[in-house]
Amino acid sequence: MIEFLNGNIAELTPTYAVIDCSGVGYIASISLNTFSAIQGRQKALLFIHEAIREDAYQLYGFATSDEREVFRLLTSVSGVGAASARIIVSAMSPAELQNAIMGGDVKSLKGIKGIGQKTAERIIVELKEKMAKLGVQPDGPTPVTLRSAASEVAEEALQALLTLGYNKAQAAKVVDKILADNPDLKVEGVVKAAFRML
Repeated sequence: MIEFLNGNIAELTPTYAVIDCSGVGYIASISLNTFSAIQGRQKALLFIHEAIREDAYQLYGFATSDEREVFRLLTSVSGVGAASARIIVSAMSPAELQNAIMGGDVKSLKGIKGIGQKTAERIIVELKEKMAKLGVQPDGPTPVTLRSAASEVAEEALQALLTLGYNKAQAAKVVDKILADNPDLKVEGVVKAAFRML
């Protein structure tokens, strides 16, 4: 089992990172929160969740152990796979998710792509007690994005939305509108705003 990867960032996009560990490159799917946390760094430590199936072996990387634990709890819920769990932890931080589940906030969960009323209710019912025991750390200050050119932000945000399954034409239109209204937003902020509009 791989517990974590600690090495140089060989490649980084809003949806995956390649970590060079002593000359071996490991690719790990990441959330937008993790992307935001490690963007601009040369090195990163990612806490790893391994998803092993008959037809695939995939690594999911997280900047904090809290985020990994929340991801694992989400995938334990019937009807929530790794792809859906990654979208959920991209849309909300561990602390926000804990607050939504503890507060029975179906509306916030339902606003995330691919999460319907029944799934949102199931997440709340199945994870309420587990979340209470988790002890998630409150959110700290948002990391500063080093590359702030609007065109780069738009391109990365659009790529993240496409990878998460959104329609290109609709996503491009929404990203343009968000950046026109809020030109200083980071990639993470643009994608989170897009989640609410698409």
